[in-house]
Amino acid sequence: MEFTIAADLPLPYDEAVTAVRAGLADAGFGVLTEIDIKATLKKKLDVDVEPKIILGACQPAFAHAALQADPRVAAIMPCNVVVSADGEARSHIEILDPATMEEFTGTAELGPIAATARQRLTEMLEKLVA
Repeated sequence: MEFTIAADLPLPYDEAVTAVRAGLADAGFGVLTEIDIKATLKKKLDVDVEPKIILGACQPAFAHAALQADPRVAAIMPCNVVVSADGEARSHIEILDPATMEEFTGTAELGPIAATARQRLTEMLEKLVA
């Protein structure tokens, strides 16, 4: 089962993170949380990994509507957007597919909300790649 939408960007990691943040804002999403995987694993386990960050993205109207349809959906919110370094000049982006909300919960009312969120996020990725 596919549960992410993804794209490769011809940008170094730091530029990709900046571009993804801007793309999310343009699509109406804010970043509520941020987890720096590289820094966390270095601090906790003293291991070195490629740069990777998880941005917890949220579009308030979508979040409210989803919670009204099924409060359990809070367990898979916010929508995680992962930016990973792929060498020095490329980055990989993966976004939790909002369609998983309906699939995981079985709540049909989440379908239209998820479809709209997915469309915005997919369009954001397409603009970043173009």
